Amino acid sequence: MIPRVLSIAGSDPSGGAGIQADIKSISALGGYAMAALTALTAQNTRGVTAVHAVPPEMVRTQLDTLSADVTIDAVKIGMLGTEASIGVVAQWLRAHRPPIVVLDPVMVATSGDRLLEAPAEAALRALSALADVVTPNLPELAVLADEPAAADWPAALDQARRVSQRDGVVVLVTGGHLSGDRSPDALVDARTDRVIIIDGERIETRNTHGTGCSLSSGLATMLAQGRSVETALRETKHWLSLAITAGAALQVGGGHGPIDHFVRSRPLDDPARWWSLIKDVRGQIDGCAFVQALGDGTLDPAAFRHYVRQDALYLRDYARVLARASTLAPSREEQTFWADAASAAITGELELHTRFLGEEPDVGEMSGTTRAYLDHLLSAGPSYAVVVAAILPCYWIYQDAGERLAARNRADHPYVTWLSTYADPAFANATRRAVEYARMACAAAGPDERAAAERAFIRAAEHELAFFRQQDHLVDR
Repeated sequence: MIPRVLSIAGSDPSGGAGIQADIKSISALGGYAMAALTALTAQNTRGVTAVHAVPPEMVRTQLDTLSADVTIDAVKIGMLGTEASIGVVAQWLRAHRPPIVVLDPVMVATSGDRLLEAPAEAALRALSALADVVTPNLPELAVLADEPAAADWPAALDQARRVSQRDGVVVLVTGGHLSGDRSPDALVDARTDRVIIIDGERIETRNTHGTGCSLSSGLATMLAQGRSVETALRETKHWLSLAITAGAALQVGGGHGPIDHFVRSRPLDDPARWWSLIKDVRGQIDGCAFVQALGDGTLDPAAFRHYVRQDALYLRDYARVLARASTLAPSREEQTFWADAASAAITGELELHTRFLGEEPDVGEMSGTTRAYLDHLLSAGPSYAVVVAAILPCYWIYQDAGERLAARNRADHPYVTWLSTYADPAFANATRRAVEYARMACAAAGPDERAAAERAFIRAAEHELAFFRQQDHLVDR
């Protein structure tokens, strides 16, 4: 079921924060977005010039009218602005008890402009007790705690424990205001004495307008889909990192620009275009003597053994490159995928090769062609996008050629078991995932990094061609 998520917040006519950011975030992460407006602002990426609070009676009417007709699966609360509006929202929450409530205690905009009346701070602290999760940055956490701002990360965690204990709520502390090259987040639940820290790399960019709004509304959407708080945060944080990184390409405004909420759905042509760029290489692979003889079953066993020996030697270092991709991957899903692939290369494919050969190949038998291919893979990086781009041809070309060669299989084909491995639906699925991860990595990369990834992909495809061709001299023509 598509979760129905309500945002209660103010508007941002520049589209980067507030209601507009919430609607984009909820939609981007698979929810149906609804909105109840609490304030009109006049703002752009440089700052807020005016705020007009929606009368509290109108806020109440919006909420009552909506909940009289629509089942609401989650609520995200953002800018409320006035003590009166906070009171209206608190009364509505007590009356309707939505399943999930995420409170983003908006007080100050990214530009530094105040978005909450000072007398309303005490009311906002009381509202915290009606939420399931609150998502303050460090200055907002201090207001919720009614204490001075924490001087460092350990002090912030202690402050979050006190808020969590007092209000019976999970506190998501965001570390964006910390100095240094890391930007950690922490889930603090004093009721279970749990603190889960999720580290993150600080992204050097001016496109941070609306990150708090987007994080909280994205988290509410993920929670409404049935994820645990930890999983919801990890997935939201990964999406948000991509959106922040891609924000500069939007070229909106001259101040703190917006993030690109729809980064995952942008028509990114890089991997698809890369495939077309290696059309000639793919044609040459199809036409090389080794591949032709392998497909029709006439390949000399000596040529096949030479191929298997070189492939076994290749797999040793290839597994290291896959492991490196896992280390660089931005999400747990991608880390697991590449780590599993590295393990399979050693415990599956390499063992299969060794059993076929009857021995462990000696590294001294590695050809110059195989060494050159591995050198290319091992030198890729440090960019995750470039590493994945270099790996990708080994998936995509084998899957493409394997499916077509498998169509020529017959029961007595001498290499039927080998060919069926690359025509297996599981390998096709793995290839699709590898292509998607390359697409996502390029979406989050800058222009220079994308260009480097394209070069790495094309060069790897050329190495694939050379790897197949090195057996041609052994093929009986």
